[in-house]
Amino acid sequence: MTDTALLLDSITDADATSRGRVAVSGSHGGLYAAAAASRAGLRAVVLNDAGIGLNRAGVRGVEALADTGMAAAAVDGMSAEIGSARDMLENGVISCANEVAQTLGLAPGQTVRDALARLADAPEPDSMLVPVPESRWDEALGPHRILCVDSASLITPQDAGRIIVTGSHGGLIGGDPTRASKAAARLITFNDAGRGKNDIGLSRLPALDARGIGALTLDCMSCEIGSAASSLASGVISAANDTARAMGLGPGMALAKALAALSPAQV
Repeated sequence: MTDTALLLDSITDADATSRGRVAVSGSHGGLYAAAAASRAGLRAVVLNDAGIGLNRAGVRGVEALADTGMAAAAVDGMSAEIGSARDMLENGVISCANEVAQTLGLAPGQTVRDALARLADAPEPDSMLVPVPESRWDEALGPHRILCVDSASLITPQDAGRIIVTGSHGGLIGGDPTRASKAAARLITFNDAGRGKNDIGLSRLPALDARGIGALTLDCMSCEIGSAASSLASGVISAANDTARAMGLGPGMALAKALAALSPAQV
């Protein structure tokens, strides 16, 4: 079964060939990612728990997929790097399994390889998770007009020069620096996903520094992963790259207050 599992560093990489497959994805286990897995027609999925975080947002989608009849589980973000399906397959340890997966024998503490052997018997889902809107909107904050996206996949190259708040994790997808951001933003924020194995949840920061893009991560216990609205409402900065620090931004600051206080000259 492990030889036939579909490996997706991001659940947004799923396509028409994914239907009916069992997948291991480096994406977080929140509602946005779970809805994408459901829409792709996967039979079962293993995601990353992203530190679980505020209101269990990092596994809320895994749990919700049970309502569709889809077996789903999440790996402990400290056991395998978020954004890397390969590391999850080779080193991941299950931290959460939904009700459907539990009936197949999945349980916390199992390796992903053990879990996949059990998921070989996963039933086809009998319904689809209610779609999570691909939320992208502008928010006025102090002198700025902030672009908010629940998923960094919604960023386009035309967003260059903007301040962008995302709900996505701060890990490099597949370890690829070119996937750190689709746009040459002025400043961009991510959820730190509990930092995770090898501090992978902060790994976009140096990659974006190399491009002259300010980048911040937000403490996963301060705001819900997958929600830009939550990031703005209660997010607290946990790490900043050098470009962002030069703007006066740093750990411990409330994101919304810090952005509102930035003068146009600082960014």
